[in-house]
Amino acid sequence: MGMSQERLGEALGLTFQQVQKYERGVNRVGASRLYDLSRVLDVPIAFFFDDMPDSSGGTGVMHVAGFAERNDFGGHGDDPLAKRETLELVRAYYRITDSAVRKRVFDLIKSMGPADAGP
Repeated sequence: MGMSQERLGEALGLTFQQVQKYERGVNRVGASRLYDLSRVLDVPIAFFFDDMPDSSGGTGVMHVAGFAERNDFGGHGDDPLAKRETLELVRAYYRITDSAVRKRVFDLIKSMGPADAGP
């Protein structure tokens, strides 16, 4: 995310050494800390589970995280809204400050999709 461990620690009220322990897996990340991390990094909690396989027969991360009813694509890996790539694309799009350029990018991307795609 481009944030240093020290800066993340400050935002969470922790030392960078504590952040390192979380990153290396020395300390477990509890639900409240996961929530804090998602808030500070401005990402949904599901962001931290992007690469987790759903091999448990329907009780994968989308179900455990409470997103089962939102998953209309047959599985976490197929849901484009749950992918890190989507979040990065949206953030990059909104960093385009010139609205005319942003509109041209939007039109370009729409033109590259299938013609029968909806609005």
